[in-house]
Amino acid sequence: MSAGDTDTVRTCLEQGAAPDTPGPDGLPVLCTAVAGFDHLIAEILVQGGADQDRELPDGGTPLLRAVDTGSPALVSALLGEAPRLRLPEASRRELLDLARYWHETGVVKELRRRTGAGGPAARRRIDDPHGDTIDEFSLGGHTVRDGHGAVLTHLEWAFGVFPPLDEVLARALPHAREGDSNWFAAAYYLGQRRGPRMWSELTSLRQHPDPVHRRFLAQVFWHRNFLGTVDRALDVAQDVDFLASWARQEPDGRVLAAVLDVYAGQEHPEQEAIGLRYVGHPDPGVRGEAVFCVSRERAARSDAATAALLGLVHDPEPEVRASVAVAFAQRFTPDKRLEPEVRDALLVLVRDETLRVRRHAAESLSGYDDRSAPVLEAFLALLNEEDPDLRLEAAWALARRDHPRTEEAYERVGPLDTFSEHDHRTSGLWHYRANREHGGASHWT
Repeated sequence: MSAGDTDTVRTCLEQGAAPDTPGPDGLPVLCTAVAGFDHLIAEILVQGGADQDRELPDGGTPLLRAVDTGSPALVSALLGEAPRLRLPEASRRELLDLARYWHETGVVKELRRRTGAGGPAARRRIDDPHGDTIDEFSLGGHTVRDGHGAVLTHLEWAFGVFPPLDEVLARALPHAREGDSNWFAAAYYLGQRRGPRMWSELTSLRQHPDPVHRRFLAQVFWHRNFLGTVDRALDVAQDVDFLASWARQEPDGRVLAAVLDVYAGQEHPEQEAIGLRYVGHPDPGVRGEAVFCVSRERAARSDAATAALLGLVHDPEPEVRASVAVAFAQRFTPDKRLEPEVRDALLVLVRDETLRVRRHAAESLSGYDDRSAPVLEAFLALLNEEDPDLRLEAAWALARRDHPRTEEAYERVGPLDTFSEHDHRTSGLWHYRANREHGGASHWT
């Protein structure tokens, strides 16, 4: 088994290979995965029976080594099922103490102490879509990620330890970057905590003079309302009323956009009014979120809301135009009809200069059953796009409309196996041919 090749490791395990097979250094191959920051391999090995708590020659364990790396993704992969029950109290304390020590000491300072190396540490940003988003430091032949704050927060939750809000917040604030693992962990686990005292402490952050604190609070509320793992039925109304009040008063554009991002996903009687209030806001992030306040799922769009959205079709910021393209999708249209003015707007957006806008507009337009000549011409024109995803969307739209150029459209897409096997659009050609074989009877689902 070799780290870095998930298919090979999975196949070896399925064929009966021992999950604790020694690696090149004589240690279990799980340690090889940890040393290489390969959380995907580590997860497969643990699920396959590798012992993350096995005592190693140096007295440590693979799990302790994962904590040492500072990679939250690795620690999560090795923590395993029911760690609070599986691990004795002394082992839990050792893991917490190690994570806390690294966090309080600092990565670079501890690397200098361990290696004796001088000079600057090499630093790079890790942005793994399936793992860490974090800074990584290398010095004296050793590499460590600056995620021990997130690791500590994760371990505390797993072991039933609930530190004060200020302590968890302090771990996040130095890492106030989009998607940072430390920021995410602090907001996520605070978002799972309930009770009057926690509510009072959290909501007091709304008045904090530093907008970073308020933006963190918005992130906590996002997790409370979208990634909650506890019964929150009694909290919803209180949360949404709080968000509505906050949205009306928040002065900072970036924070306001974060608040609206959470608020727009809820049901609230003032949502359209709040959205209309901000569609002309100078911050494009606010305008983009206001779009979803005025165009809600499962709610009819008023004339004022439609007019506001149409007015943003030519917004100078691509992110706002992209939001409008999404908001004109069928799921935001309760009666499922494509109104002429909305169709014309999508036809403008599908020719937008920005690829992201064109993609969203094509997807929204494709969802309707409009077979008018301008719509068909727009999809045929998209077959000339350089972007294969746009060509596939166009081919899918033509197939759904049983257009005679569907075969040609799918040829223009290119190899379909380059797309995800779960991409429903790749089945469009099969559906089109089946319809033709059955005299046009619909086989669409």
